[in-house]
Amino acid sequence: MKVSLVALFASSALMTAAMAEASAVSTLVAADRLGDALGALPNTASVAGTGLGALALSRLMAARGRRAGLLAGYACALGGALLATAAVPRRDVGLLIVGMTLLGVGNAAAGLSRYAAADLYPPERRGVAIGAVVWAGTVGAVGGPLLMLPAQHAAANAGHDPMSGPFALAALATLGALLVGLATPRIRPPRETKPGRPFRHPAARSAAATMVTAQVAMAAVMTAAPLSMHMHHEDLGAIGTMLSAHSCGMFALAPLSGWLLDRIGGRAVMAAGLATLAATAAVVTTSPSGPTLTATLFLLGYGWNLAIVGGSGLLARQLPEADAARAEGAVDAMSWGTSAVATTASTLAFGHGGYPALALWTAAVCVVRLTAVVRTEPAEKLAAG
Repeated sequence: MKVSLVALFASSALMTAAMAEASAVSTLVAADRLGDALGALPNTASVAGTGLGALALSRLMAARGRRAGLLAGYACALGGALLATAAVPRRDVGLLIVGMTLLGVGNAAAGLSRYAAADLYPPERRGVAIGAVVWAGTVGAVGGPLLMLPAQHAAANAGHDPMSGPFALAALATLGALLVGLATPRIRPPRETKPGRPFRHPAARSAAATMVTAQVAMAAVMTAAPLSMHMHHEDLGAIGTMLSAHSCGMFALAPLSGWLLDRIGGRAVMAAGLATLAATAAVVTTSPSGPTLTATLFLLGYGWNLAIVGGSGLLARQLPEADAARAEGAVDAMSWGTSAVATTASTLAFGHGGYPALALWTAAVCVVRLTAVVRTEPAEKLAAG
């Protein structure tokens, strides 16, 4: 069990590193070529790829087991990173979009690996397992952005386009995820005896709505964050530090979130996450750049973490196993598919209303969902989880 969990941890960390740096740099490359309003197109493609990948890979996992789905996702990501690396010197945004879409499929695999970890443990300990794999993102999501500037310099010193360096580094990370993924467990979800309806359970609907809201909020605020800092004359080093701080908030405290999940339940953890997202988005309206923005985006990341771990816990602990297997991919697909729209809307709103207006809209969306969780939804039945 420990070897399997370590393999899931390592492959998720490597894939998260690749995605973190590729997402930020692709926005800058596309904005330089197409303008700020369309700068999010490659990042939107990666989000859409994650949503489609969640559906496709969860079906593959149901038919062939968890390991087959994870390996397929990481193989797609490797191909995507290589295409993105080739696209930058050619200034080919179309090829960059294709590459980012395939990277998104690998990102879906990394996300679904938290459920593979949950399969290794009994229901009462699944919060700890989910938190452990989500925490793996700390290594990649914090380390990846910090390597953007050195990778840029290395590419320039080698005579290549400087912006191709981070994508080449992403290719190495996805290759590592694929190789480590060979040691992941062969866990096959239970086969269904009849067609399932993943959202027939109130817990699945609650988890889906909360995780979609959290993903949209984070995508909207964070897609425009590098552009805001770039307009305030911050370099890639400062942008990388901000992204690392945010990513640390997303992943570093995941064990705490998992511990809370096992003790107070998914509904309470989701409510805490939504409240944190709303509060930090409101603060962003007065902090378009600088250290205050970096600290605020760290807390924004932890709000996302609480919402995702809480929602994942509802799926893993309260749904029957056959329904949970279908719901996992469906909820992830909904989360990422909806946030693809938010990613595109982010730079459009940024171009027309500025960063404060974008953040204020995000805070309002989180407050609406928080109200639903606290006032209108039935209390979680902990005995069922």
